[in-house]
Amino acid sequence: MNIWTKHSIDFANQRNYLDELFKVYPTIPEGIRDINQTKWQKVEQSFQTQDGKELLKNLLAFDLFPIKDSYVAYLKRDKGSIERNPKTIQRLSSALFAMGLDVIYEKCSQAKETNRQIGPMFRNWIKQGTLGFRLTHDTELFISSEEDLILDLGDEGLKKFARDNLNYHSNKGLDLVAKINGKYVIAEAKFLTDFGGHQNAQFNDAITLVTNKEVKAVTIAILDGVPYIEGNNKMSKFVRENENYNIMSALVLKEFLYQI
Repeated sequence: MNIWTKHSIDFANQRNYLDELFKVYPTIPEGIRDINQTKWQKVEQSFQTQDGKELLKNLLAFDLFPIKDSYVAYLKRDKGSIERNPKTIQRLSSALFAMGLDVIYEKCSQAKETNRQIGPMFRNWIKQGTLGFRLTHDTELFISSEEDLILDLGDEGLKKFARDNLNYHSNKGLDLVAKINGKYVIAEAKFLTDFGGHQNAQFNDAITLVTNKEVKAVTIAILDGVPYIEGNNKMSKFVRENENYNIMSALVLKEFLYQI
């Protein structure tokens, strides 16, 4: 087992892991979404007149459509499809009329799902100066300076830098690009809240990075959550059985970086 994985497992099983992890991923569900009252008045009017097509058009203007349906995204992206597909419009509008205005309002104003908020949290934590290294937006300075630095760019900026300079060819975004003691470091950070499904795909993304031998950098899979719970599943077994890969919690990352 990699020593940094062991440190992470020990932290998760012997200390206040979740309490400390909340500093990195403060996954507090947001309050209800604000509903534009002018738009809502149009919804009420089309509902009262039982105009299904207008009701659908008005509700598509909100961030969250009140029905989870595979065809809604298409209707949002191609407004003309509303006119061309009367049976689909009839099916959806009938369901909306059956729900009633109160339920429609409740569905449209629901908070964002917590897992959709997790993405930017790791980088926000980095920007707080948690790791003790200076951040810079300047890629030329980042390359030329002898100072330990973290590159402070968005998804596309970090990916472009890694592609141009570190032989990184994946389409996946990066969560950390740093230069420590003259060595480049790149990482993906994932908070894995359960086993299976989409979480397995997230795990695989991070593992693909650390198993890529072509990248000209120290690679890290910054994993937190259920992989450190011992069990007979893919995540738990992989992190324990692969000592050559840098797999670790965000909570031991600073210590790792300082020993590079």
